[in-house]
Formats: sequence, C-alpha cells, structure tokens
Amino acid sequence: MTFALSLAGCGTQTVPGKLPGQQPPVATLTAPTLQPAVPAVPQKPANFVDVKGKIDVALLLPLSGPTAALGRDMLDAAQLSLIELGGDDMVLTPKDTHGTAEGAVAAARLAVAEGARIIVGPLTASEADAVKPIAQAAHINVLSFSSVASIAGNGLFLMGILPREELTRIASYARSTGIDHFAAIVPNNTYGQLAADEFGRAVAAAGGTMDDTEVFEPGGADLKPVIKHLAANGKFTFTALLVPETGPKLKNVVSQLQLADINQQKVRLLGTGIWDVPDLGNEPSLIGGWYAAPPPEARAGFQDRFRAAYGHAPARLATLAYDAVGVAAVLGRTPGADFSAAALTNPSGFAGADGIFRLREDGTAERGLAVLQVERTGASVVSPAPESFGGEAGQ
Repeated sequence: MTFALSLAGCGTQTVPGKLPGQQPPVATLTAPTLQPAVPAVPQKPANFVDVKGKIDVALLLPLSGPTAALGRDMLDAAQLSLIELGGDDMVLTPKDTHGTAEGAVAAARLAVAEGARIIVGPLTASEADAVKPIAQAAHINVLSFSSVASIAGNGLFLMGILPREELTRIASYARSTGIDHFAAIVPNNTYGQLAADEFGRAVAAAGGTMDDTEVFEPGGADLKPVIKHLAANGKFTFTALLVPETGPKLKNVVSQLQLADINQQKVRLLGTGIWDVPDLGNEPSLIGGWYAAPPPEARAGFQDRFRAAYGHAPARLATLAYDAVGVAAVLGRTPGADFSAAALTNPSGFAGADGIFRLREDGTAERGLAVLQVERTGASVVSPAPESFGGEAGQ
C-alpha cells in the first residue's frame, strides 16, 4: 500500500489524492538509496550548514541521550517523507537537541542562523516551550511533536495527538451505541487528571452522565479500596468505564476490576491512545474494550515502507515525524513555499500516516480518529475514521 501526505485544494473540505510528480513508492527503494536524501546528521549542532539557497526545513530531535533511539527512528521517518513528497529544492537539516530544553534552544538558534523556513520538532513540551520564543522572534513557525495543549499557539503548532481528541471520539461513539452512564478510574498524576477532566467534558457534550470518578495511586499495588468505592458509588449504573493506563499498571487495574465483578459483560472498558499497542489483547479482561486512535490502515502503509527501507519496524511516534515533514514538503511545493499560519491551518487539512488532520489557529491539531476494539490478536475497527473534514476547524 502506498500512502502520501497531501494538501486539500482551497475552497473544498475534502482531502484529495496524491500530488502530481510524486516520487516512486518508497517500498521499491533500498536503504542505501535513502542515505543521500539529507545531509549527514551533525554530531554537534555547532557547525554552520550551508543549504545553498534551498528551502531549509530544520528538524529538531534527540539524536543523543536517553531517547536517541526514538529520535533516530523519527529522523528516518522524516527522510522517508522528504523522499516521497519533497521537491529538489528542499533540504532537511537535522539538529540534535540531546533531549533537553537547553539542547533544543541551541539547536533552534542554529536553525535560525542557517535560514530555516520552518522548524519541525522538538519532541517534548519542555523543549518546544523553550524553542517557542526563539522561533517567534525569527518569525518562523514550529511543528512540535508535543501533545500538551497549554504550550500551543503564537506560531507553535502541535502534531501530537491530544487526549481531548481521543476522549471526545470515544465518548461520542459510546454514546451512539446507547451507553448513557459513564465512570472513570484514573491514576493520581498529571495525565490521569487531564484524562478525567477531558472525559467529563466529552461525556457531557455527548449527552451522557458521569456517575463517578475514582483516583488511585499509580505506584500502589492494592487497588481494592478504590475499586470497592467505585462499585459501591456506581452500583453498576454505569456501563462504560474509562481506564487511562498502559502496560503492567493497566493489567493490574483491570485484573482487580475483574475481582470486583466489574467486567466486560457488565461494563465496557474504555481507553485512550496509550492503549494503542500491539499486545493489549494478551490480557483477556481487556478484550472487547474500546479506544480511539488513528486509523490503522494508514499507519500500516507507512510501517511497510519504513520496514522495507530500514529493515525494522518504526517506533510508534515515528508517524508524527513523517506527517510533520510531509506538511512542510507539501507546502514547500506550493507557489512561494508558503509556511505561514494561514497555510498551515488550511481548513481542508492534510492526509498522512496517522490519517487526516488539520491544524487549528490555536496551535492544536484536530484529528480524524477511528474507534478500535481490543482483540486477542490485535485490534479491529468498530467505527472508521472520517475521510474528510466538514466546515471550519474548531478553536
């Protein structure tokens, strides 16, 4: 399957097919063919890079430090995107942030000095927030990989998938199936609190009722008191329960829910995008649960081409780098290479490796998400992602 990020034409609300003049499918290329596509990654972001009049897309990633492996996969995905969509007059200049705010600042300053037209990255909210004033002063827009909505705006756009997008989608779908009473059990941390707040708003907007929200200590092994309180308060009037956890912690929670007779036969378990992992069905009590995520068919095409080019499966977040560089590449092919906020927030949006999306004026991203059901061997789509957006993007 070949997939290309594309930009909708002005005046429509659909996401069109591939651009004319697209490069051959990457699946037909070999990894050595990819190597000359961008300049070698500098070991230190201290050397000036001469882009020789080309359109410079600066890519800020952690290419050293604890998250270097993720950074390298995202760099590979970015190169893939450039090959598929970038014109001959575009160059990608990677900069190592070392995974720190200080490193991101140094990388951003170098990017500005080299004449970058747009900055893609950095990875985390703290790095992106530190880069923001540098980019603002240089009148350069930033496509960050963060999903922390509070830092967005004023030239900083988020490619990360926001929890509120996932929770709005899952609450709306659950409500459409007849579920009207909801509850949540969330970890006592920033993510858990955010999920609880956003889910409450999403349920209300969908016309449902939140019966209860319980909070547990993420490091605590014994959840019996919290779950007992949940069961007593709800008295099983709720028929859907949000559990925004992942990994062993998620399995611990659902196993103890089972012991309290809160199971999929009585209560539909709901999750966020952190459920979007391949081995979730290994936990029998999660089978049948629902979560919202990008459409898997779009990602599958990207994964196949990435594996063919580099010989291994990409990290989950690599799609963000592919799509962000794809946005820059598509806009770089328009007359004048327009990277303005108006161009970035085209209401028709883009189609990429994580499905359709569009950037809002407030800097956040609106996503076309599917609803998936946990199965023993993976996940199945129970509600497909939309193929186009209607109307203006929300604020």
